[in-house]
Amino acid sequence: MYTRQRKKSVLRRLILPGLSAALLAYFVLHALSGAYGLIAKEQLKSEAEYLDRQLTAVRNKRLALERRVVLLRPESLDPDMIDERARDSLNLAQSGEVVILRSDRRSDR
Repeated sequence: MYTRQRKKSVLRRLILPGLSAALLAYFVLHALSGAYGLIAKEQLKSEAEYLDRQLTAVRNKRLALERRVVLLRPESLDPDMIDERARDSLNLAQSGEVVILRSDRRSDR
């Protein structure tokens, strides 16, 4: 009785490396293009920087408004601030005054 030896086919030798390469390609693809992949990471960084700048602008505006509100509190009424707000609200000026309207003052409201 003889044992027949078979020569391993080239295709059989390529199965394991082929499957490994396919699995590696799958993970590389998702590492690059997934929702939290390397490409999306750059987009998230730029969005975070934009939102930080926007937050800083809003905080600065809030601080400016808080400073103006402090001047209107009953404990620390500033006569100039009361006069300014009354004239602005009533749209009045005395006859000898020169009124200069600035557009940036209207945007504070």
